[in-house]
Amino acid sequence: MPGCAALAGAVLGALLTLAAPSLTPVHRAGYCAFYGECGRNPEVNVSLVPSNVPCLSNTPAREATGAFLSLLRAVCPDLVQNDSETALVCCNLAQLSSLRLSVALSGTVLARCPACARNFANLYCNNICSPNQSLFTNVTRVVNHTETGQLAVVEYQCFYGKDYADASFFSCQGVQLPATGGYAIDTMCGRYGARLCTTQRWLDFQGDKNNGLAPLQIDFQLIPNGTDPGDGIVPLASRAWGCDQAPSANEEPCSCQDCAASCPLIAAPTTPPPPLQLGRADGALVLGAVLFGIFAVIFIVAVLCQCRRSKKGSVQQPAPAPAKGCSARLGNASHRILAAAFRRWGTLVATHPLPVLVVAAVVAGGLSAGLVTLRLTTDPVELWSSPNSRARQEKAFYDQHFGPFLRTNQVIVTAPGAPSSDYDSVLFGVKNFSGVLSLPVLQALLELQEQLTAATVQVGDREVTLSDICYAPLNPMAPTLGDCCINSVTQYFQNNGTHLSATATQNYGSTVGTADWHDHFIYCANSPLSFKDITALELSCMAEYGGPVFPYIAMGGYSDSEYTDAEALIITYSLNNFPRDDPRYQWVLGWESRFLEVVGEFQRTHSPNLSVAFMAERSLEDEINRTTGEDIPIFTISYLLVFTYIALALGEYTTCSRILVDLKMMLALGGIAVVTGAVFASMGFLAVLGLPSSLIIIEVVPFLVLSVGADNIFILVQEYQQSQREPGETREQHIGRVLAQVAPSMSLCSLSEVICFLLGALSSMPAVRTFALTAALAIAFDFLLQMSGFVALLALDARRQETARFDLCCCCWLEKKGPRGKGAWSLGLLMRRYYTPVLLHPLARPVVVLLFLFLSCGGIYLTLHVSVGLDQELSMPKDSYMLEYFTALNQYLEVGVPTYFVTTGGYNFSSTNGTNAICSSAGCDPDSLTQTIQYATRFPNVSYLAIPATSWVDDFLDWLNPTGRCCRIHRFGDLMGEFCPSTSDDLSCVGGQCLDAQRRPTPEEFDRFLPWFLYDRPTLQCAKGGLGAYDTAVSMDTNGTILASRFMTYQRPLRTSQEYTGALRAARALAEEITQTLRRVPGTPPEFTVFPYTVTYVYYEQYLTVAAEGVATLVLCLIPTFAVSFLLLGMDLRSSIATIITIVMILLDTVGAMNLWDIPYNAVSLINLVAAVGISVEFVSHITYAFAHSTQPGRVARAAEATVNMGSKVMAGVAMTNLPGVVVLAFAKAQLIQIFFFRLNLIITLVGLGHGLIFLPVLLSYIGPGPRAPSGDTSGDTEREPTGQDMGLALGNPCFENKDQGKDKDKATIPQKG
Repeated sequence: MPGCAALAGAVLGALLTLAAPSLTPVHRAGYCAFYGECGRNPEVNVSLVPSNVPCLSNTPAREATGAFLSLLRAVCPDLVQNDSETALVCCNLAQLSSLRLSVALSGTVLARCPACARNFANLYCNNICSPNQSLFTNVTRVVNHTETGQLAVVEYQCFYGKDYADASFFSCQGVQLPATGGYAIDTMCGRYGARLCTTQRWLDFQGDKNNGLAPLQIDFQLIPNGTDPGDGIVPLASRAWGCDQAPSANEEPCSCQDCAASCPLIAAPTTPPPPLQLGRADGALVLGAVLFGIFAVIFIVAVLCQCRRSKKGSVQQPAPAPAKGCSARLGNASHRILAAAFRRWGTLVATHPLPVLVVAAVVAGGLSAGLVTLRLTTDPVELWSSPNSRARQEKAFYDQHFGPFLRTNQVIVTAPGAPSSDYDSVLFGVKNFSGVLSLPVLQALLELQEQLTAATVQVGDREVTLSDICYAPLNPMAPTLGDCCINSVTQYFQNNGTHLSATATQNYGSTVGTADWHDHFIYCANSPLSFKDITALELSCMAEYGGPVFPYIAMGGYSDSEYTDAEALIITYSLNNFPRDDPRYQWVLGWESRFLEVVGEFQRTHSPNLSVAFMAERSLEDEINRTTGEDIPIFTISYLLVFTYIALALGEYTTCSRILVDLKMMLALGGIAVVTGAVFASMGFLAVLGLPSSLIIIEVVPFLVLSVGADNIFILVQEYQQSQREPGETREQHIGRVLAQVAPSMSLCSLSEVICFLLGALSSMPAVRTFALTAALAIAFDFLLQMSGFVALLALDARRQETARFDLCCCCWLEKKGPRGKGAWSLGLLMRRYYTPVLLHPLARPVVVLLFLFLSCGGIYLTLHVSVGLDQELSMPKDSYMLEYFTALNQYLEVGVPTYFVTTGGYNFSSTNGTNAICSSAGCDPDSLTQTIQYATRFPNVSYLAIPATSWVDDFLDWLNPTGRCCRIHRFGDLMGEFCPSTSDDLSCVGGQCLDAQRRPTPEEFDRFLPWFLYDRPTLQCAKGGLGAYDTAVSMDTNGTILASRFMTYQRPLRTSQEYTGALRAARALAEEITQTLRRVPGTPPEFTVFPYTVTYVYYEQYLTVAAEGVATLVLCLIPTFAVSFLLLGMDLRSSIATIITIVMILLDTVGAMNLWDIPYNAVSLINLVAAVGISVEFVSHITYAFAHSTQPGRVARAAEATVNMGSKVMAGVAMTNLPGVVVLAFAKAQLIQIFFFRLNLIITLVGLGHGLIFLPVLLSYIGPGPRAPSGDTSGDTEREPTGQDMGLALGNPCFENKDQGKDKDKATIPQKG
């Protein structure tokens, strides 16, 4: 190795001798290589600072004294001995003043890390002023200075020891820019950016005369230790402080955010295990299997024991006596009271049908008149987020202090199929450019932006332009079109076609070529904060509005910062948001409509070559409203099918000649009118009370009420059709008797559903609450209207049918009158002869129970794995342009939405403790707000945060740094005491730094200077100005008290609602940790809070609690169902338990089926599940009530009678009413309709039907209560024991003989009809 080093040194020395043997002949300590200034560099055309170059002077160093020495000690303290009154230097006062400016420019960015700032300043100090300058400097090129006749140095070699250079670079490598969340090295390494930057590349950029800052070319040579360059050159190997070291006693080591070596060891947070995980086994699967095993064993043992008892008691035994306990007597009494009341009421209504109809119509119409005040809520925030929820309160706080979140209008352009191409750059080598990064595409995008920028729209009497509504961060008070914040790749060219098409001759060493937009793009993508590129084009990378364009916002589809491989270009227009009652809200809506038109036309024009996905802020709501309107015909067809079915199914057809008489079209229309009147009355009544409605109520409530109402209609009409009029009984009395038989079970169902929905209205979600209230009132009104208006219609229809008048035209009738025949009720006959014998067969019943137990336990497993949330894509119709946008967004977006950590009032930012607990630069607390967020960004898989937070406190402290020229005060003159901008060269500003030393400001200084900082426009002289980045980040009152502040970070890209929910949960946990830390700062009130906020939280907060709230809501719905069943069934505990068990199983199987059919669980699902409880009551309660009041001697026979008698009506009234309407919804365009109304309602209907007609009869045959004494057995009762005619459809099947009585006993039969 020593031999290799010597050989390298010899070769390097020979090259130096050949290069410039005479310009720096003396390389000796105490000698300079150049001294003084020789004017501007003639080779630098564009420079952001004065490009003065030194004069060649290989002479001894000069002595610095007095004011010069004081300035040298301030700018380059390491060149001056502690108490020395003189020092040798190789620079004059003019050079030192220029050096001070350069150090100030870098210090503004690097001062947050004192070690880095000192090391970087020492590089310049040694290069320009070191008394041993000639030891490590070799001038290689000079030009004649025409004015002085001296030789001006325009290029030299600088030799650094590699260890020294590396140490300086590593001390600055991690320094961050709080305003951007990026690294300072991004601005100091040119085309390489922070990711690819090395020591050599870092120094090369400092010495590149084309970077806009370097006055001349410097060739940095890094010499390994032990290598002798020869010719007397000694590489500079001064001290370089590590970033975890303090350069002086008055300074601090760099913070963890800027220096990894200063960070404590942080254990990576463990990813939470999946819920219900038992070792390696799925806990939900284990739970389902264990429950099935337990219940199956219990059931099998119980059945075996029952069989054994049956065999022992197979000898003839007397029939079991009817139950005559307290509950039985109470049940019979309640039944008699209800039956008597409904009998009298039915007779009264049938006697006076027209007055009853008029009263019912007037009441329903009067309540429906409230619809004129109806307000439809379409805002998703108002629908799904409670005004009292944490997210809504935090949103209100944020909007109050910072204004509504910006509106985003975005275009994502790709070029599928377009070939990539190689570009051979003189500066950057060969680079692959994707198909979308081509000049024609960029020119097309530029043309699109020019059209959008020039777009106007007429809103009222005002012509609205983009400048009226755009977000203009650097000129918010009077923005022009050029001030509007537009992020796109073409902004690297300031949206200027001339800049985009520009070319220039590019020299790089001996290579000569052409620089064009490719070179500028490469440079700007890697160094977006540059005011000037290093190419011969000499263009700025800043956007037209003055801000940077970060590649992760303007491009997508690249990997590892290979920006030229980007597959998508993203254009983002940021618009101001306004409250909905602000006239400007209509302005922005109008311009967004124009935006959609222009981009839509652009999409159609370029569709052969480009894929264009786009959206406006209004798009989501527009598309939902559009599809709702387009799906109205689907809903209309659905209701028409239901109406047609009811009209046809209600009729009892005897002969072809009587079809027009037996038809029930008008009665069906009346039933539909009753349902419609109930829905309108409930909505109108709530509208009068000021409760808004929503489209989901209009879509769901009619279906629900129609299910309930149609069931009651079928039960009442078919019971009347199947019941024979008794001798001497009038038509009115007949209707009253029929009503007495069916109304109690209808009351049971309706009352259960009403109380169920009223308790469901306790939900915190506005849409669920409004739906539950509307449903409760609608079902209540429906029951009341059926008991009045529909009974009256039934009486009129019975009178019409008895007179043989046609249904659709009562003016016509059959000439041949007479008693109508009995129609064949095919469904009941089918169930009596075939269905119930098979279902209740001794071998079938255990199989049914075990099968449904298995399904329910499987439902538990599937329920615990159901997806919670609602992806945005599902809210859009399949033909929506938004689906293409969501796909592109998920595929190409490199960062997620900005997230703010907001501080509430009461915190003292101006105190030293308060400042240190917020900031993240040197001297700040290790657990400060910004430092804690920075720790979290190291683990984006857990925190969901990708970029450290921007911090106005950190940049404010840097802005106050006295080594820079950001914060200065006029020391005399008319503006004495006022703020002096960094761009001002007024003499009154000289020496007017706000602080006299680098320290924390006092509370008075903090309060005085903060407003200056917030409204200081960032410039090259002071990049830390707060205007644009922070002017809206601090909310203050008129006294300067900080009421709120915010610190912005970015989430990582989020794809699903589960990720959005996880991000919210993680952000709140992080904010709570920060809150507890800041509350420990002296003077912080206990109510002070830090909370996270982003625009999506208000939508996804519901998913944090929707599962628990759903369970609570459904339990609240089940409690009244059980209670009402228990009371109205005469405290019949067994029947009530059977009812609840069946409904719970329906819910479990429904949610399980949701998992299998890809239906996520969310608030829309919850609304349907609450409705499912009501529909399940219809499937279950009627059969349970019929079973409880059956007079058959055995449970099996009673279950058969209830199934035939009520099951057929339930199937015709609920299932067959729902199914036609539900199936039609499969053709809806809206995916929400297809998924949550077609799929879910189909599941609810089929699962409810299966449990109601299969499982429940079998369950009752096992655990149902014993037979009760007929109501006629009670003394004093005016009602007789029900006869076969009263029972409607009979069993008449020998399979249901009373097994307990033996084969020779009477069979459980009832006279058959027809």
